[in-house]
Amino acid sequence: MRFILGIIIGIAFVIAYVYTYFYFGYAPVATAADPIPFEVKLAHAALNARIDREAPKSAPFQANDADLQDAAHLYRQNCAMCHGVMSGDKTPTAKGMYPHPPQLLQGKGVTDDPAGETYWKVANGIRLTGMPSYKNELSDKQMWELSQMLAGADKLPADVQTVLQQPLKTE
Repeated sequence: MRFILGIIIGIAFVIAYVYTYFYFGYAPVATAADPIPFEVKLAHAALNARIDREAPKSAPFQANDADLQDAAHLYRQNCAMCHGVMSGDKTPTAKGMYPHPPQLLQGKGVTDDPAGETYWKVANGIRLTGMPSYKNELSDKQMWELSQMLAGADKLPADVQTVLQQPLKTE
C-alpha cells in the first residue's frame, strides 16, 4: 500500500511542479530564450509523424514553366519575408523568429523533401513556429505550384531564378 501511495504522491508532485513552472512564468516563452528541454525533439517527432500520415504522396500535376513563374511571384509575396530569396541576407523578421525559419532558396532548403511534404506544410502551417496555414488564402493549385518549385529549387529555369534573386524591400 505504501508503494502505491508513494507513486501517487510522486505523480502529484510532478504535476504540481509542471503546473507551477508554467503558471509562475518560469517556462521560456520569448523567441530569444532557449527551448524547454526536449521541446525541439518532441515537436519534430510529432510533426514528422503527422506529415508521414497525411502528406500527399504525389502532385496532381507536373508544374510547367508558367506554373513555376507563378510560384516564384507567390513565394515573394507570401514566403520570402521569412524564408528569404536566392540572393540576400535574412530579413529582420526572420532573424527575430524562433524557431528560425529555414532559408528555403539557399543551401539545401527543401529540395530533399517530397513536394507533398512541403504542400502539407504550406496548407496546414506548423504550430508554434510562425508558419501560417495558407489553405484559406491560396488555391490548391497555387500551393502545389509553390511546393513543386521549392522541391526543384536547385534546378529552376533561369527566368524563375531571376524573379527569386531580386532583393526584398525591407523598408
